[in-house]
Amino acid sequence: MDRLSLREELKGNAYPGRGIVIGKSADGKKAVAAYFIMGRSENSRNRVFVEDGEGIRTQAFDPAKLQDPSLIIYAPVRVLGNKTIVTNGDQTDTIYEGMDQQMTFEQTLRSRCFEPDGPNYTPRISGIMHVENGRYNYALSILKSNEGNPDSCHRFTYAYENPAAGEGHFIHTYMHDGNPLPSFEGEPKRVEIADDIDGLTALLWSSLNEDNKVSLFVRYIDIASGKYETRIVNKNQ
Repeated sequence: MDRLSLREELKGNAYPGRGIVIGKSADGKKAVAAYFIMGRSENSRNRVFVEDGEGIRTQAFDPAKLQDPSLIIYAPVRVLGNKTIVTNGDQTDTIYEGMDQQMTFEQTLRSRCFEPDGPNYTPRISGIMHVENGRYNYALSILKSNEGNPDSCHRFTYAYENPAAGEGHFIHTYMHDGNPLPSFEGEPKRVEIADDIDGLTALLWSSLNEDNKVSLFVRYIDIASGKYETRIVNKNQ
């Protein structure tokens, strides 16, 4: 199967919801992560990404307009030693705390399921990157309802050891816009990853639907040294 174009995947979908891309730069030197959020409601669109230590968190752009913070205010990115955690909800903290107690990525998520926001029952998508001693691997997870039935939670984990240069995987919460919103289906999509952090940032931001995009985070981690660069773009300035 050919690698898909992130530009085409995003331009052809007005509402993928929240998305995670993890992979390796084309020169093979960088571990790459990106996370974006979108919104249809005023509450969802009233957000920005801000740096928080080595990670990031969401916060209200206009605190006076914040309605229900329960599913929109969280830390999407946290760093635990040589591990970088990226998720679309407060399961970031669940993974961080569990892995700090020597649990595996998959084990930490056994206590969590999809979001309680019926009728959408938004999937919880999560990623973990492990960079150590010049080696790099990553995994992605999705916890979703059974075709919109909240009585059953389906759990899928995909692990990528020694990933190929110029390749990544993309997972997002919704297949497309709808009411209710249909959950993501299938394996994470195999996509192209570029060398340049600014190029990837510009590609992603320009490809997201102008009305629905809210914020974007991109990080490139040097696999040899562990040093990283970060870009954050917010529609609300």
